[in-house]
Amino acid sequence: MNESAAAAVRLIDLTFAYPDGTPALDELNLDIGPGERVAVLGPNGAGKSTLMLHLNGVLTAGSGEIFIGGTRLDRTTVRAIRQRVGVVFQDPDDQLFMPTVEQDVAFGPSNFGMRGEHLTDSVRFGLAAVGMSDRAERSPARLSLGERRRAALATVLACRPEVLVLDEPAANLDPVARRELADILLALPTTLVLVTHDLPYAQRICHRAVILDSGRIVADGPIDEILDDTALLAEHRLS
Repeated sequence: MNESAAAAVRLIDLTFAYPDGTPALDELNLDIGPGERVAVLGPNGAGKSTLMLHLNGVLTAGSGEIFIGGTRLDRTTVRAIRQRVGVVFQDPDDQLFMPTVEQDVAFGPSNFGMRGEHLTDSVRFGLAAVGMSDRAERSPARLSLGERRRAALATVLACRPEVLVLDEPAANLDPVARRELADILLALPTTLVLVTHDLPYAQRICHRAVILDSGRIVADGPIDEILDDTALLAEHRLS
């Protein structure tokens, strides 16, 4: 990464424990460069989802710092950073709740203050980016799972995020829907953080992988090298 440019995502000594005292993140340090596609891998309970929810301020760290494009995440910046960091959850029904796909896609940018032609353009952009322009007037309930995943992605892309965080985007998709989604993700210039157990899909989308286990980063490097290390994968319950 060019050190003269601000990291798209920078974590410094990020630590978090749940209210009952259970540790989830333990002094994480991580830089992700602009435009990088990074897979966050790890067994169940490793802290992957907890990390994901810190990146746009849904959860607040007990200690440490998060920077998005050089801006520190805190109470005064969290709203702006939520527009800059888009999170796509595994269950698209968490993000699709309006009568039509178009209304769902408009909800996020409208909530961030977009109006008029700017809002219309953003909705069109989000729908076009995922190949859903012809389904704008459909009810999300009438879409396949693959189409709902793409619609949920459109709701986030319409906000023009700098960083896109996806939680198990290919889970339970058929081969055609997996391929369609992969083609969409590979065409995006956005910095991408892919949280997944699906190692082949991660390898298809990302060029770098981070393994998280017990709240710590235990490996970070080119994804091909990490996935070729069978001993490493076995040690961290990934194979």
